[in-house]
Amino acid sequence: MAAVSNGGKRRRGGHTHMGCLCYVLLAFLCFLCNLGGCIDSLRPGESVTPNQTLVSADGNFALGFFHPGNSSSSFLGIWYTTNNNTVIWVANRESPLPQHSKAVFTLGYDGNLQLSDGERNIIWSTNISGSGLAGRNSTAAQLQDTGDLIVKQGESTVWESFDGDSDTLMPGMRLKVNKKTGKRNLIRCWSSSDDPRPGKFSWGMDPKGSSQFFIWKEDKPYYRTTLYQAGFTYSAYFPSGGYAYYSYATQNDEVYLSYGYTNTSIQARFVLTPEGHILFLLRQKTSDDWGKLWEAPVADCELYARCGSFGSCERYDSNPVCSCLNGFKPKSQRDWDKGKYDAGCERSIALGCGEADTFMRLPMMKWPDHSSSLGNMTFQECEMECSKSCSCTAFAYANITSNSAVNCINWFGDLVDLAHNYSPGGFGQDLYVRVHSSELNGSSGNDHSSHRNKHRLVAIIVASVSAFFLITVLVYILTCGRKGWVCKKSRESSDAPLLGKDDIELLQLSFRRIIDATNNFDEANKLGEGGFGPVYKGFLSEFGMVAIKRLSKQSSQGLKEFMNELKLIAKLQHTNLVGLMGCCIEGEEKILIYEYLPKRSLDKFLFDAFQKENLDWSTRFQIIEGIAQGILYLHKYSRLKVIHRDLKASNILLDEAMKPKISDFGMARIFGIDQTQAKTNHVVGTYGYIPPEYVLHGQFSEKSDVYSFGVLILEIISGQKNSNFIETELSVTLLGWAWENWKDGKSLEFIDKAITESCDSLKLIRYIEVGLLCVQAIPRDRPTMSDVVRMLSNDPATPIPQLKEPAFVSSNSNSIVVGTSHSNSKNEITVSILDPR
Repeated sequence: MAAVSNGGKRRRGGHTHMGCLCYVLLAFLCFLCNLGGCIDSLRPGESVTPNQTLVSADGNFALGFFHPGNSSSSFLGIWYTTNNNTVIWVANRESPLPQHSKAVFTLGYDGNLQLSDGERNIIWSTNISGSGLAGRNSTAAQLQDTGDLIVKQGESTVWESFDGDSDTLMPGMRLKVNKKTGKRNLIRCWSSSDDPRPGKFSWGMDPKGSSQFFIWKEDKPYYRTTLYQAGFTYSAYFPSGGYAYYSYATQNDEVYLSYGYTNTSIQARFVLTPEGHILFLLRQKTSDDWGKLWEAPVADCELYARCGSFGSCERYDSNPVCSCLNGFKPKSQRDWDKGKYDAGCERSIALGCGEADTFMRLPMMKWPDHSSSLGNMTFQECEMECSKSCSCTAFAYANITSNSAVNCINWFGDLVDLAHNYSPGGFGQDLYVRVHSSELNGSSGNDHSSHRNKHRLVAIIVASVSAFFLITVLVYILTCGRKGWVCKKSRESSDAPLLGKDDIELLQLSFRRIIDATNNFDEANKLGEGGFGPVYKGFLSEFGMVAIKRLSKQSSQGLKEFMNELKLIAKLQHTNLVGLMGCCIEGEEKILIYEYLPKRSLDKFLFDAFQKENLDWSTRFQIIEGIAQGILYLHKYSRLKVIHRDLKASNILLDEAMKPKISDFGMARIFGIDQTQAKTNHVVGTYGYIPPEYVLHGQFSEKSDVYSFGVLILEIISGQKNSNFIETELSVTLLGWAWENWKDGKSLEFIDKAITESCDSLKLIRYIEVGLLCVQAIPRDRPTMSDVVRMLSNDPATPIPQLKEPAFVSSNSNSIVVGTSHSNSKNEITVSILDPR
C-alpha cells in the first residue's frame, strides 16, 4: 500500500506557511525513503486514496491528491516534495473531483491505471490497449526519481506521464512529433495559477515534422522558434554553477526537443504559463523560490507573423518595430505609418523569372515558416535548385555537422514570421531571398524608411572598422609564424611547432578554458577512459557540449599517437567518423576536443546484460552498415588512404539516434594511393580484433581493418565479446563458435537472444557469412570494404564466396605474448610491442 501522508491543498507555486514542522516532516519522509520505508510503486490491485501518497525513491517527488489554491475541487497529481509543492503533472485536468470525494487511484488487474470517484465512476484512465494480457506478476506502476510515472509490463514501459498532458517540460522528457503518423505530445497551460484545467495556450513541435516548435493560442500560431537543424545542441550556464543543455534530434521518424542539466544541487523545469509564455525556471534544492533563467516570447515583436508577409521584425531597440525586406515596400504605407504591420510588404519590382532574378543575402535572420527540405547538396546546387522554380522565393544553406542529412532548404510563396538580428546568442542565420537583379545595383526605387537606411549605414561602418582590425590581427599572427588557429606547442616549450605549414587549421584553446569547461576535470563529468587517457564531458561556447580527451601521463600512448590523431582526423569528414573540433597543447597538457555523442560507445550497450535490450535488430543493422561505410571512406574515398588498426566496439561511438561514428585514430596509418600493405616492428591494436598476419609478422593492410570489422559484425550479432572467449581458454573462440554453428546449419543459435524476435533471419545469416568471410585466415581470402558494403546491401551481383575456416578458430590456435593496456575495460588487452618473426 502507498505511504501515508497528510492530504490537503497544494499550491501551483509560491509559499505555504507551515514553518519548521514542514521541514521536519520532509526530512523524516526522506529518511524513511532512504530506509526503504516509502513506497514508490503500485502492483495490480493496490491503490492510493486521498490521505496517501507515493514518494519517489530519492524523496524529490510525490504523487497523490491535492486542492490547488483555494479550490474546493480535488485533483490527482505529481509535485516536488519541497515546501511550495510545485505541481508538474495532473491526471484529471478536465474532470475535477468534488471536495469530499472518496476518490481512489488504482492499478487494475487489466494493467491500466485508473482514477475513480469512489462510486465506480471512472474519471481518468491510461487506456493501454492489450493490457489484459499483462497479468498480475508482470505489471507495475512506479513514480521515478525524474518525476515520471510509468507503467511497465515485464521490462517494457507501456505508458508514462511524460508522454501525457502537462504544463511542464521536465529534464529527460521529450517534446516530440512523428513525421509519418503526425502523432505528438503537447504541453498545455493551466487556466490560471490555481486552476489545472487546460487554458488557451499549448506548446509543441511543428506537426509537419520540422525542427521548430510553436506556441499556439487555441489553434492559431502565437509564437515560433527559428528552424533548427536536427542534431543541434545548445548549452547555457547556470548562474549557480553547471549548465543546462538542450537539443533538437531525430530518431527513426521522430523529431524531438529534450534537455538536461549537470548541477545536481539544483532543480530545473520549463513551464507554459496561462498567459502563453514559456519560462525556464531553476532553484536550489534547499530553496522554495524558483528563479527565471529564460523566457519566450518577451517582446511584441516575437509574436507570430507580427510584420506580415516579407516584413521583418527588428526585435531589439528598434523603432519602427517592423521593416520591409530590401526590394519590398509596405502594401499600405498609411497602415504602416500607424504601426499596423499585419498587411505586410510587396515587391517593389516584379520578378523576371530568369536571368533578371538574383538572390539577396540577409545575415542574422530568423528563418521564415513553411520551409521545404531538399536534402544534402553543395551551396551552388542548392541555389540552382531554387532558381529553377519561379515560385521559389528564398533558400538557405545550413552550416551543419556531418551527421545531418539535410542542408538545403527552400521556401515557396510569401515569407512570413521573419526577424532580423534574431538572437544575441547566435541563432540568426543567412537567408537568400529572390529579388529582381536591379535591387542589388542601386537602380531600385524601393521606399525604405530613412531610419532603416541609417542603421544599415552604421552597420556597414562598424563592419568595415571591425574587418580592418581583424585583418591587422591576422597579419600580426601570420607574421609571427603562426598559421591561423593551427595547434602548436605552448610558448613555454622551445621545441618547433607540432604542426607544419601544410597541416589543417584547427581551433586551439587554452588549458584554462578546458578547466572551466570540465569543472576542473570533475569526476562527475568523466565519460570513460582508454589507452590514451580519460575523456570528460564539457561545455564550450564555440561548440556547445563536447567530449574532451586528455592524454594521461601514465598512458602507454604518447606524443606520437597524439599528433597522429590530431593531424589525421582533422582532415577526415564523414557522417560515420567522429568530428574533431579543436585541441589544447600547453606545457605537458595534450588535449583533443571532439563532438559530444550522448550514447557513448557501442560496448556500453552491446556487452551489458541490461543495456543490450536497447539494441534491437534494426539498430544493430544500422550500426553495422554505418561502420562499414566509415571504413570504406577511410580506405577509398577520403583525401587520405587510412588504415585504422584499432577498430573495436569501444572505439565505435553512438549519437542520439544510435548511429555509429568511428573514433580513436591514434594508431592509424596513412597509405599511399597505390600502397597495399606495410610492415612494422611495433605491433599495436587490441587482442581479439587483430589478424594473424599482423600479430605474427607485423604486416598490416586494408585487410587488417576488414578482419577487425568481421569480428565486430560477429560481436554485434551475438552480443558476445571475442576477447571473453579467448580469456576463458575455451577450446573455441567467438569466431570458432560462429563457424561451427554456420557449418552445422545452426546459425540462428549464434545470435543474441535479445534480438531473436526482432531479427530478419535471412539477412542475419547473410551478415554472419559476411563476418566469417572478413575473418578468413589469409588476407587475400578476405573481401575489400567495397565488396563488404555491396554484400551487406544484399546486392545479388555480389555473391558470398565459399567460406573457409576462419583465423583463431581455437583459443589455442596461436600463442601470442601480449601486454595489458591501460584501458579501463578489463576485458581488453592491447598489444604493445611485438617482435615479428
